[in-house]
Amino acid sequence: MKPFFSQSALDAAKELQVDVSKGLTKEEAEKRIEKYGPNRLEGGKEKSLIQMILEQLKDFLVIILMIAAVISIFLGEALEGVIILAIVVLNTFLGVYQENKASNALKALKEMASPHAKVLRGGQIVEVPSSDVVPGDIAILEAGDYVPADLRLIESVNLKIDEAALTGESVPVEKDASAVLAEDASLGDRINCGYMGTVITYGRGRGVITGTGMQTQMGNIAGMLNDTPDESTPLQKKLDSLGKVLGIVCLAICVVIFLLGLLHGMELFDIFMTSVSLAVAAIPEGLTVVVTVVLAMGMQKMVRCNAIIKRLSAVETLGSTTVICSDKTGTLTQNKMTIQKLYVPSGHYNVSGTGYSPEGEITDEAGNVPATYPDRLIEGALLCNDATYDPDKQTIVGDPTEAAMVVLAYKHGMKKAEWESKYPRVQEIPFDSDRKLMSTFHKIGDSITMYTKGAPDELLRRCTRIEENGAVHPLTDAKREEILGVNQEMAQSALRVIGVAYRTMNAADPSPEAENDLIFVGLVGMIDPPREEAKAAIDVCKTAGIQVKMITGDHKITASAIGAQLGIQTDRTVEGREISEMSDEQLRECVKTTNVFARVSPEHKVRLVDAVRANGNIAAMTGDGVNDAPSLKHADIGVAMGITGTDVSKEAADMILTDDNFASIVRAVAEGRTIYANIRKVVGFLLSCNIGEILVIFLAMLTNLPTPLVAIQLLSINLITDAFPAFALGMEKEEPGTMNRKPRDPSEPIVDKKMTVAV
Repeated sequence: MKPFFSQSALDAAKELQVDVSKGLTKEEAEKRIEKYGPNRLEGGKEKSLIQMILEQLKDFLVIILMIAAVISIFLGEALEGVIILAIVVLNTFLGVYQENKASNALKALKEMASPHAKVLRGGQIVEVPSSDVVPGDIAILEAGDYVPADLRLIESVNLKIDEAALTGESVPVEKDASAVLAEDASLGDRINCGYMGTVITYGRGRGVITGTGMQTQMGNIAGMLNDTPDESTPLQKKLDSLGKVLGIVCLAICVVIFLLGLLHGMELFDIFMTSVSLAVAAIPEGLTVVVTVVLAMGMQKMVRCNAIIKRLSAVETLGSTTVICSDKTGTLTQNKMTIQKLYVPSGHYNVSGTGYSPEGEITDEAGNVPATYPDRLIEGALLCNDATYDPDKQTIVGDPTEAAMVVLAYKHGMKKAEWESKYPRVQEIPFDSDRKLMSTFHKIGDSITMYTKGAPDELLRRCTRIEENGAVHPLTDAKREEILGVNQEMAQSALRVIGVAYRTMNAADPSPEAENDLIFVGLVGMIDPPREEAKAAIDVCKTAGIQVKMITGDHKITASAIGAQLGIQTDRTVEGREISEMSDEQLRECVKTTNVFARVSPEHKVRLVDAVRANGNIAAMTGDGVNDAPSLKHADIGVAMGITGTDVSKEAADMILTDDNFASIVRAVAEGRTIYANIRKVVGFLLSCNIGEILVIFLAMLTNLPTPLVAIQLLSINLITDAFPAFALGMEKEEPGTMNRKPRDPSEPIVDKKMTVAV
């Protein structure tokens, strides 16, 4: 059976057994809701408080401490037992507190669903709760609505849907119900479909519901979130391993002490109390508290790096990172469309400045002040435009592509309000996906000028003349080929290209037939430019031995061009459909040498992160959309965007960047490396102290002398005397060359041979 986007609208409706003119009957809808269930997302089973507490008590060192406490209380030393138990309770509380702050990503995902939907039932348009929508329903779509469930469009009139939450790309998608697509079409290319939770920004349409609840793309994401296992961080694994070693050493020494006590004819009570003292001496009770405080202080430091840490252990995990998998839009780029190139039949122009700042100028190809400016091109781009721009706040309202044109005009000293007052709009022909054009009519003097903008190939097809140096000439075949060549050259440089044309007439004629016999004016080329600081940050990553991989839903050409500009190796760019054809083993080999991935789906992102981790790497993953949530959960550390990020991505992440800036991740990695180095110093110091305590007690037993330190004295040393110097070590500043070293081996123990000798 073909997917619905590979079928015609009528074939899809036929398969779903619905009359598109009448919709389902009330009775049929009730049957289907019994069959398919309500249109809502399901959550995974949450851990109870008891389960979380029991998990904290599984730790080997904790078990030894609890046994020591029970023995102390049983032998009448209640104070010692209570203090030991208090330490266990404190450690358990800290662990449960951190786990209880775990992600609420699924709750945020559910909140994205629209509460109500308009559907066709029995020939009448009715409003029903979104949970009552079923496969086969005909949904009515209007600007401002959320799409209630996954659907195949059967009608689209100038329909645009913002799918940024699913694909990560900020430009609304122009939909076409008449399109029939290939079966391997990626999610971002399915222009004949709508998806649950996305927003209709323009136009109207109708669609037949093809999937509800967990059978939607959102449901797929919810399922991946539910299926993501909770894993220990590298630090947790190393501390657990250290705990087991210490525990085994402790038990071994206790057995030796017990045997020595019997050999020396000691009372069993004294032997037990000495063993308890030894257990207390062997275990650095203050370690968990000191590490927790060091990590908490690290969290505060990272706020200065514009990074908010949600999970305490993520502070150290950052320092272990060997691969950063980054989204493109808004993280490596500015997420602000910027015009960089202009073309008119008489020549080329460059435009300086980035983003929505009005600062910038138009120069010729050599970078000089041009003899003439492309005034007609800029005027057409400004007037045939529905976006608004505030140059003081540098904010826009409307389509980012149109906003870039308004900013261009401001750079040239042309303010939209003044131009619209001077040449008022009297009529318009809205954009639609069939024509790929938009036209507006303006009163200029005694005549009407119609400005048209849109896809260059469609525009040129309707042009018969060109304007060159203020004069109008016939459009020759040679000139047409030249213009198409410039369009292709711009597109291959990852620029989004828009053509502008005009014609004059006596009266406004808002019919598509008016868009003929046009005079070609020129082309504008724009791009979402890379962040200036991102390239420098990527260079730091290279020095630090950290690989950077760009994973985006954007097109291959755009991804490759941006990757090249940022200095990310782009010998090969792999698309989502290629990933779909790879086995897990093939993908593991692919990620070793490939750094740019384009047109990827949420499932692809999860597979890529899993493949990177399967190669023994510690992976950080950035993202801002709903589509990124599963991969954020699968990564060793998920990094969400604080400005553009959805609530779902923020809840799924371990860290949130308040400035959406890739460079902030790199600064946080440096802080993470420093924190890990300080934790190693703390561990080394505390173990040195504990070894001294063990030797004192062991030598006393060996020489049949009284035990010099009892358990409560050892606890005082471990928790008070040793703790304060340990805190000081944990607060040390970054050492020179921290980011000039390769990442440490993830399998390297926290206590290596060098530290063992030092201790």
